[in-house]
Amino acid sequence: MTHRHVDLFIVGGGINGAGIAADAAGRGLSVALCEMNDLANATSSSSSKLIHGGLRYLEHYEFRLVREALSEREVLLKNAPHLVTPMRFQMPHRPHLRPAWLIRLGLFLYDHIGKREMLPGSKGVKYGADSPLKQDISHGFEYSDCWVDDARLVVANAMSAREHGALIMTRTRCESAKRENGVWVIDVVHTETGESQRFTADGMVNAAGPWVSSFIESKLERKAPYSIRMIKGSHIVVPKLFEQSNSFIMQNADKRIVFAIPYRDQYTLIGTTDEEYRGDPKDVAISDAETDYILDVANQHFKTQLSKQDIVWTYSGVRPLLNDESSNASAVTRDYTLHVEDDHGKAPLLSIFGGKITTYRQLALSAMKDLKEYYPNMGKEWTHAHPLPGGDMSNDHQAFAQKLLQEFPFLTQAQAKRFTGSYGTQTYVLLGEATSVNDLGECFGQDLYQKEVDYLIEHEWARTAEDILWRRSKLGLEFTTEQCARLESYLKSELANEEILISEQIA
Repeated sequence: MTHRHVDLFIVGGGINGAGIAADAAGRGLSVALCEMNDLANATSSSSSKLIHGGLRYLEHYEFRLVREALSEREVLLKNAPHLVTPMRFQMPHRPHLRPAWLIRLGLFLYDHIGKREMLPGSKGVKYGADSPLKQDISHGFEYSDCWVDDARLVVANAMSAREHGALIMTRTRCESAKRENGVWVIDVVHTETGESQRFTADGMVNAAGPWVSSFIESKLERKAPYSIRMIKGSHIVVPKLFEQSNSFIMQNADKRIVFAIPYRDQYTLIGTTDEEYRGDPKDVAISDAETDYILDVANQHFKTQLSKQDIVWTYSGVRPLLNDESSNASAVTRDYTLHVEDDHGKAPLLSIFGGKITTYRQLALSAMKDLKEYYPNMGKEWTHAHPLPGGDMSNDHQAFAQKLLQEFPFLTQAQAKRFTGSYGTQTYVLLGEATSVNDLGECFGQDLYQKEVDYLIEHEWARTAEDILWRRSKLGLEFTTEQCARLESYLKSELANEEILISEQIA
C-alpha cells in the first residue's frame, strides 16, 4: 500500500469540497481530495443552475445569507464569466401574492442589501397580448440574478486546486479515518481498480454533502455533532416554453417558488420542489406528486399547457440542510454551519452542514479561517481576485465566440457558443493546433468530437459517457442510444490504453 502525507485531506468532490481544495492549495497547503464517484456527481449537479441572493430568503429574515450571496454574484461574474452569466427574472403578480407595494419594497431591499456593480436593478413590467403568460396576468416585476453551469463550476474549482498542487482523486472512496499520534491516518480505495492507498494528514475536511453525518458515524465511528434534514429538489425539462431570454419566478399559493428558466436554447427548465427525503441520497428521483406539482404551477401561469408527455428529462438532488426544527421544508435554512473538533489541539476535523452553491467560495473562506490556528503559515485569501480556469475573458460571450470562429473557422456557430459557455479560454487548450475539422477526430454526435473527449479525459477527470454527456456537458439530451454506446466504447478503449501505459511506466 502506497503512503503519502498532506497538510489537508478532503472527503467529497462537490462544490464545497472542490472550493476548499482550491482555496487551501492556493494558500500553500498540500491538499488531497477524494470523491467516491465523479466530481459534482450528486447535489452539486442537481441545482436550479442559479447564482442568486435568494429573494425568498428575505421572508425568513436571513439577511446575512442574502447579503453574502448577493455579493458573491459579483465575484463569480468576474472570476467565472464563462460559467456564470447575468439573467433577468420576471415575477408575475397574482391575487394570492403579497401587495405590489410590499413586493416592490422587498425588491428595493434586494437591490441594495448587497454589493451590485454589474447587474441592473429591479423594475415593474406590464404584460400584453404577446406575453407567454395567461391573459389574466397583466403585470409583474423584474430583477437581476445569474445563471450557472453548476457541475462545470465544480470541475473548474477542482482544476484550480490541481493547478496549485492539489491531488484530486475521483472514484476513490474513503474506507476509514482515525487519529494516531496527532495526525489523521486515512485509507482510501479506488472503486474501479480496487487499489488501496494510505494518507496521513494534519487536518481533515468532511465535505460529504448528504453523507456528512453518516460519514462521521460509519467511517469515523463517532456521533455527528448536528443532524441534517435531507430536502429533495426536483426539476423537469420541457421543449422551449417561451421565446423571451428572461426567466420567470412563480410563487404558488402555498408560498413555494418555482422557476421557469431558458435552457440550452431548445428547452425550458422548471423547478424546484422542496420535500423531505429519508432514503439513500444516491437513489433520489422525482416522484409523481412532484411532477404534478411542477406541471400545475407552470400551467397556472403559461398559455402553453404542459402534460407529462412533454417532459424530456428530469433530475433530482438532495440538499443536506442543517436541521433548524422548521416544520416547513421550504423554510429550512440554506445557511451553513462549520463544525471543528480536534484532539488536544491537533488533527482537526472540519465538517460542513448545509450551504448553497452561490456561497461556496465564502464557505471555503470561513473554513480556512476556522483552520487558521492549525496552519499558522498558510497564505492570505486570494480567490476573490483570481479567475477560475477558463475565466480570464470578458463576460461578452458573443464576442468571444466570434473570436473563436475567426481563429478556428472550421468550428460551427453552435460549437463556438458551447465552447465559450463551457470552457472559456480553456478552449485553446482543447483545440490545440487543430486547423481543420479533420483534426478533431471522430464525431460521436451533436458536434462532440474525439479531441474534446480526449481533453475531458486528460484535463477534467471524465471516465464515462455519463460524466461527459450529463456533467461536463448536457449533450445527453440530444444523444441517441447508439451514439452513447459508441462514446462509451471509445472511452473504455482509451482508458484501457491509459492503464497499460501507466503500468509500463511503473515497470
